[in-house]
Amino acid sequence: MSGALLPREFFDRPVDEVAPSLLGQVLRHRTPEGDVALRLTEVEAYAGPLDPASHAYRGRTQRNAVMFGPPGFAYVYFTYGMHFCVNLVCGPDGTSSAVLLRAGEIISGEDIAQARRPRSTVRDLARGPARLCQALGIAREQNGLDVCSPGGPLTVLAGDPADPALVRTGPRTGVNGAKEVPWRFWIDGDPTVSPYRAHVPRQRKKVVQ
Repeated sequence: MSGALLPREFFDRPVDEVAPSLLGQVLRHRTPEGDVALRLTEVEAYAGPLDPASHAYRGRTQRNAVMFGPPGFAYVYFTYGMHFCVNLVCGPDGTSSAVLLRAGEIISGEDIAQARRPRSTVRDLARGPARLCQALGIAREQNGLDVCSPGGPLTVLAGDPADPALVRTGPRTGVNGAKEVPWRFWIDGDPTVSPYRAHVPRQRKKVVQ
């Protein structure tokens, strides 16, 4: 693992360029329990107000405000009333594009990640966006952190970029709007990549009179 911090310019590009170039890079979180780092193997791109699947599609809110700031910051959100997911803001200030970090391979601090997810296999420690946050100890407190800040607790470091011949693209997982846009990127054959699931509309329960 290289100690080089990815510069802000890395994130100041169109989101569909940043996303595949994140594959193979390293996300590290320093916590009181110790450091945990993973090699990114699966991500998804979201293009702000131009993208019906993006949290920023309907404009700025208190929840998504970080997305409208400068690139290279972490946007963490709570979903389904139980899970956190982490994104990296991309593009010029105000464009509100971001890359969702979906999965990775733990390369440092495996014992800490295992303590946070005691029932998980090594392969599944960060196999999915919620598991990734659990394994790295990422929650609401990390929302808005600058991942380009030297010495910061949450950083993205240069790793071994994925072989372009192994990078695959396809529809994003579980989205309703713009469901055919092929902005999910993953490393083909990597066991830590999460399974694809199409959006399934929630069925309303019938009320028995």
